[in-house]
Amino acid sequence: MNNIDSIYFIGIGGIGMSNLARYFMSKGKKVAGYDRTETALTRQLVDEGAEIHYTDSVSLIPLYCKDKDKTLVVYTPAVPAENEEVKYFHEHKFEVQKRAQVLGTITKSSKALCCAGTHGKTTTSSILAHILKQSHLDCNAFLGGILKNYNSNLLLSDKSEFTVVEADEYDRSFHHLHPYMALITSVDPDHLDIYGTEEEYLKSFEKFTSLIQPGGALVVKHNIKLLPKVQNGVRVYTYSMDKGDFHAQNIKIGGGEIVFDFVTPSETIRNIQLGVPVKINIENSVGSMALAWLNGATSEELRHAISTFQGAKRRFDFLLKTDKIVMIDDYAHHPKELAASISSVKELYPDRKLTGIFQPHLYSRTRDFAPDFADSLSLLDELILLDIYPAREKPIEGITSKVIFDKVTCPKILCNKEELLPLLQSKNDIDILLTVGAGDIDRLLQPIKEILEQKL
Repeated sequence: MNNIDSIYFIGIGGIGMSNLARYFMSKGKKVAGYDRTETALTRQLVDEGAEIHYTDSVSLIPLYCKDKDKTLVVYTPAVPAENEEVKYFHEHKFEVQKRAQVLGTITKSSKALCCAGTHGKTTTSSILAHILKQSHLDCNAFLGGILKNYNSNLLLSDKSEFTVVEADEYDRSFHHLHPYMALITSVDPDHLDIYGTEEEYLKSFEKFTSLIQPGGALVVKHNIKLLPKVQNGVRVYTYSMDKGDFHAQNIKIGGGEIVFDFVTPSETIRNIQLGVPVKINIENSVGSMALAWLNGATSEELRHAISTFQGAKRRFDFLLKTDKIVMIDDYAHHPKELAASISSVKELYPDRKLTGIFQPHLYSRTRDFAPDFADSLSLLDELILLDIYPAREKPIEGITSKVIFDKVTCPKILCNKEELLPLLQSKNDIDILLTVGAGDIDRLLQPIKEILEQKL
């Protein structure tokens, strides 16, 4: 990459692409790119020095990115093959790489600590990065969420040998990584549009475990359906909230706080207090602390970091917290994630009405898991269900939000995005509101919050 002067990103506004863009800007490279829509994140990138446009047009590519000998083109698999800019760069024989290939190259020379799993990988990698950043170990980190502690999805260090990476299984991206150690949180089937079957999905995780370097370690969730295929010299540990080589005990939940003891193979670290006191974060913290502990983080460093962790945006994110109304936002978009998110809220507020707004993500995921989505959403006291966010997909005949809606058993309302704000204006029974989904529901968060604040 030393001969490269400029990096051009197709899909630059994606959370994973944007941290690479920031990385290359920090190295003094010229960065430009295309994305379909302008967002707060793309505006931040422009403020930081990137040149970005929002129309798929070869004429808008900066001239300095049209020198194929000095330009690297990075794209996300979510960008359709018919994209004009993608076709231009391929036809003119530019160096074109997937985001994961570039990330693999960048992290190859460091000790990469990779967090993978169907769900939980953003939170666990964020907690791990925060622990290392607050400890004597320090780290670089490429994350799938904006950490509130740093207001960024990229952390840099000029002295640390560690790099924390959120390892994405979509399109087998994580096979391009070179893990020194890895954490696997879950292997519930997902992305069946790519993998086809649960068996192939599991094989992909098995392949990922085989990439861990000898001398490293795998920390895997206790009792999940995965047979790791690690190389000789790779240690394997299990973890969960209450079982495994690493787990929690003496858990105390009350008064808005969660405190527990962290059990390791050789010591117990007492009185860990969660900075984001949500039950699901007990297990997330156990996994993250396990990797940090294996690399030498001290008990005091662990205790301090967990208590000061503020969370990642859109990961169980409290947007409004009053005695009368609470609003929480979460990125959950898989049935198991939804169930965990809803259950965590109900445990925090057991005697209050929980209304959920859910935006399904992808036609294929809706088709593959409609009954499971309905079961999870039925845990709510009331559901407001939005249209499917298509992301990279074209519509599938007969697949709409109604295939979930018809199976939900709690009180429910089906509406589109345009109808949502007027609906919330008219409702006077909002107590606890949980917004969930991985699409563009985040663009409605501020107006929803403003409506709720008017009701206080």
